[in-house]
Parts: sequence; structure tokens; C-alpha cells
Amino acid sequence: MDVIEWLRSLGLEQYAPAFEQNHIRPELLPRLTADDLKELGVASVGHRRALLDAIVALTAEGAPPDIAAALAIDPGPRAERRQLTVMFCDLVGSTALSARLDPEELREVIGAYHRCVAEVVRRFDGFVAKYMGDGVLIYFGYPRAHDDDAERAVRAGLDIVAAVGRLDAPVVGEVRVRIGIATGLVVVGDLIGEGASQEQTVVGETPNLAARLQALAAPGSVVIAATTCRLLGNLFWLRTLGRQEIKGLAEPVEAWAVEGVSAAEGRFEAVRSGRLTGFVGRDTSSAS
Repeated sequence: MDVIEWLRSLGLEQYAPAFEQNHIRPELLPRLTADDLKELGVASVGHRRALLDAIVALTAEGAPPDIAAALAIDPGPRAERRQLTVMFCDLVGSTALSARLDPEELREVIGAYHRCVAEVVRRFDGFVAKYMGDGVLIYFGYPRAHDDDAERAVRAGLDIVAAVGRLDAPVVGEVRVRIGIATGLVVVGDLIGEGASQEQTVVGETPNLAARLQALAAPGSVVIAATTCRLLGNLFWLRTLGRQEIKGLAEPVEAWAVEGVSAAEGRFEAVRSGRLTGFVGRDTSSAS
């Protein structure tokens, strides 16, 4: 029994397409909130309550076997310290869109944008931590860590920019995003809320830095922190934006705009290379 079968068992199979389109897997069920259910189109208060109650009832002992197996990978709240690459993605001009569009039209545009972002992130094994209106918070390195999470994040960012730009939205014209990426040590775990309302989040300056860098990005571009830049070698063409004042940080931070993927012959050579000749606007004497 999967999530769709579980919905049918509750007599709520009308929501199956929305759950499927938004990639709601069994292991995500305990983290769904009332707001998430609203965004999935569950307009009825009674249906939301029934779903939340059913989610709380899902335990390793009482859930259908397939769902119980998926839930077993996250048996309880744990917090851990680890290095993450965090991406913050924001839709350009959403305030203007909300003034121009009917709420249903706006919902369709934002839904298409969210699905587009989620599909790209899934391909790079990232984790969509939270949708915040037209913003999306994404982790690379949690729950699964890879030795190339910074690279995965930047490649995903470039693909998101391209994919969102191809969205068919005749009502609004071209759809564009801004993306900020930062890497650093955080504490990650189930730290907010209880039960079905519990929310996976991270504590540390890295998510804040990613969000601030997003605000610096031009429409349709990706901006990264120096902490991410240092992990990339010569894999990408980068343009320095200089040192930027970031609200909440005592010292200015160096930021880089990602211009594209470099022509390096192989990933090993690119990452291991000590040369930074692919960095536009930065000579080798200033590399560190």
C-alpha cells in the first residue's frame, strides 16, 4: 500500500492527483502541516482534520507495511551537526503578479513553479525543506550527504533557472527566479512543532546567508557564497560581485554570480585544480 492507496482507504482518493503531482512520499507524511494540506487543495476543514489525525496514527506498528517501512527511516526527532549547502529560490515579481492575476490564476502559476523546482531538485538528490509562498528552501547534504553537494546545488540552480524560464505561462509572460546558495555548518533536526505539525529545519547562519544572496541575484541568475565557491574548483564560470554587506552578519561577505558550466575536461581535474583562471574578474594571485 502506497500513499495513494492510503488515501483511498480513508475515502479521500480525490486528493490523490495532488499528492502525486507534489511528490508526497510515505516518509514525508509525518511532516505535512495544515498549511501544506491547504496548498495541496484540501479546502475542507473536516478533510484536513481527518488527514492530520490519520497521519498521527501512522506508526511503525499500525501503518500499512509499505508506509511503515518508509516511516521507519525517521523514527523520532533527532538533531545533528553537519555541513549543508542551502539554496533559497524566489519567484521574481510575485507581488506584481498577485495584483494582476485572479487568485486561481496565481495559484496555478505558483503551483507550476513549485513543481518545476521540486522536479529539478529531485534529480540532484536535494531536499525541498519548505515552501514559503513564492520562496523555496532547499537542502543539499540532508537527509543524504554526498561529497559533491555544493556542485549538485549549483547545477540544480542553473537547471532551475532554465526550467522555470521555459514554463508556459501566457497570462504572465516570462517567469523568472532568483537563487542564492551558501554552504556551512548547521544543526539540523525536527526542532519546530509537534506531531503532524513538526517541521524539519536547520539552525545556523547558512540559510539566512542563502536567502540574503538570493536578494542580490539578478532575475534569472544564481549567486553563491565564498564557502560554496571554494568547493567548486574550476567546474563553473564565476563572476565576482565583491564583498557584500549582509544583514545580520558582522563582516561583509564575498559573493559570486554563476555564469555557467566551465569547459573543464573532467570533474576530478576541475575540482582538484589549483588554478582559478575560469573565475571572471579574479586573478590567480588573489585566489585562496
